[in-house]
Amino acid sequence: MEITSRIPGFYKMPIEEKKRRIIEMFDLNEEEERLLFGGETLPEEIADKMIENVIGTFSLPLGLGLNFLINGKEYVIPMAVEEPSIVASASYMAKIVRDAGGFKTEATDRIMIGQIQVVGCPDFEAAKEAILKEKEMLINAANDAYPSMKERGGGAKDLEVRILNDGDSKYTKMLVVHLFVDTVDAMGANIINTMAESIAPVVEHLTKGKVYLRILSNYAVHSLAKATCVVPPHLLETEGYTGEEVRDGIILAYEFAASDPYRAVTHNKGIMNGIDPVLIATGNDWRAVEAGAHAYAARSGKYTSMTVWSKDEEGNLVGELELPMSLGIVGGASRVHPMAKLAYKLLRVESAKELAQVIVAVGLAQNMGALRALATEGIQKGHMALHSRSVAMAAGATGEMVDIISKKLIEAGEIRVGYAKKLLEEFGR
Repeated sequence: MEITSRIPGFYKMPIEEKKRRIIEMFDLNEEEERLLFGGETLPEEIADKMIENVIGTFSLPLGLGLNFLINGKEYVIPMAVEEPSIVASASYMAKIVRDAGGFKTEATDRIMIGQIQVVGCPDFEAAKEAILKEKEMLINAANDAYPSMKERGGGAKDLEVRILNDGDSKYTKMLVVHLFVDTVDAMGANIINTMAESIAPVVEHLTKGKVYLRILSNYAVHSLAKATCVVPPHLLETEGYTGEEVRDGIILAYEFAASDPYRAVTHNKGIMNGIDPVLIATGNDWRAVEAGAHAYAARSGKYTSMTVWSKDEEGNLVGELELPMSLGIVGGASRVHPMAKLAYKLLRVESAKELAQVIVAVGLAQNMGALRALATEGIQKGHMALHSRSVAMAAGATGEMVDIISKKLIEAGEIRVGYAKKLLEEFGR
């Protein structure tokens, strides 16, 4: 079966049919099929080796972001998330962008940063010069600490030195060495920490100071991924609104976030609504990406929107999202968790750089969906329609009663657990 992310009516299919469709499309093996059909997605013996004090496992709904066309390639995107409307919104916006030619993405080389903190140098400028003079030796020493990374085409590539708190007291002034490492397809935390620790004694000797911290930075400004889309106004038309009105509403909503940090925080949280579920599904450290993304949004000294929305000369809506992406497709949970391994089979990405590009495209789609809703009918209509199912289940509804109670809640405009319980008593459990 041809692999395509365009599956009309997928959301209407019974869950068994959805699973069969995916099994056939991706030619899943018996073990992968077992995982989808209610098998133990994370055996406790594996969980017990992943973290400490394990007493069980915790599941999240796993959905598929559909309709994504990125650089001309079809992507079916696994998303693990509990909040209603996220998967639906991203998929619907991806369909609109698909009709406009799809997302265009790019990424820089995957360079991560290791930091070595030095304090108490008798002469900080002399210490800086001493490090820079021995740059090549230090880079070679770092690579000797992790030779397999260099063999894969990565490894330590460069080094810089910064002096922080210059002019302050001896207790706050410090020298920081930045070691730049190409981590290839690994997120690279352990690699970088090992390299930094290996050269720390030499740094201490050269600077005549004392080394304290030797650790990676999750502010991966040399590992960026960028997604863009260009959408003609006619594709944005919706009931009661022209395409131009929707376009202008999205741009004005962006301008609000760009100008006001109170709005920007919620605006950017919506972007991460799309990004985090893909990171979780692929076993990546979503907290690291979150931290780096929010820091990048404040790189000018003011916290602002992660996305940029504008209008080109032809009147098309233009969206852009660029973020640091400290992630990997090898090591960690990405190749240990059974469902993460299945997620990679569905994604069909060949490198961490490609995964980063897919993820920023999802973030841009999610932001577009949120701004479109805010600029037209409001965020609550679609969100609450999906939320009503959760409310119905919280009230005790099961099976077909979930849909019946959900529909009644929406019709009444009262999406509350208390009212759902009342409806259950009326219709019978």
